Amino acid sequence: MQLLAAVRKDVLLQWRSRTRVLAVFVFGATVLLLFSFAVGPNAEALRQHATGFLWLAVLLSSTLTLSETFQSEMEQRALEGLLLLPVSSAALYYAKAIVNWLQLSMLGLSLLPWMVVLYDVSLPRVQAVAGIILLGAAGLSAPGTLYAALVAQARARQTLLPLLLFPLVVPVLLGSVRASALLIAGDPMGQTSAWATLLASFDLIYWSLCGLLFDRVVED
Repeated sequence: MQLLAAVRKDVLLQWRSRTRVLAVFVFGATVLLLFSFAVGPNAEALRQHATGFLWLAVLLSSTLTLSETFQSEMEQRALEGLLLLPVSSAALYYAKAIVNWLQLSMLGLSLLPWMVVLYDVSLPRVQAVAGIILLGAAGLSAPGTLYAALVAQARARQTLLPLLLFPLVVPVLLGSVRASALLIAGDPMGQTSAWATLLASFDLIYWSLCGLLFDRVVED
């Protein structure tokens, strides 16, 4: 019940700032467009690097969302009050992480058609690609939420967050890119399941450890 109440609170906060969600999507779409310009009119190269550019766009856009995770609580000085309530800090963390996961998942799914148009990519297994996006978004949201709490009081949080987050999520990014590429280009060696399993394993590790560490972060 505590988790559901905390998730409901965060969903309402995000709904009130929904214009920011649109801005994040526009930023991600612009990143994809710029990458296509950088590659040029080579259709084969565009298709070959499409999934890598998609996940780079999601990664770069995620920092705009994650860095503002605790903005409302910091502006209203409500974080200390929430911690004083008879609510576990783990529930507060997982509520934020779930809402961030939903936002990043919607971002990735909404950028997928844009990638298809720009890079002339066919999606023979749309549902499987969508599943990889959900797994990849989970791997970004868990450590991203923890680091957002760590840098919430810093003036340069939008600069600090990428510096802390990007090195940690390299395995998630690698697994997401490889699994997505194999689903789109074909997988004659049957490697997709191995990459998806690796991605799910890192998700499990991040969601478990970050939930345990959140209490220490907010206390400090």
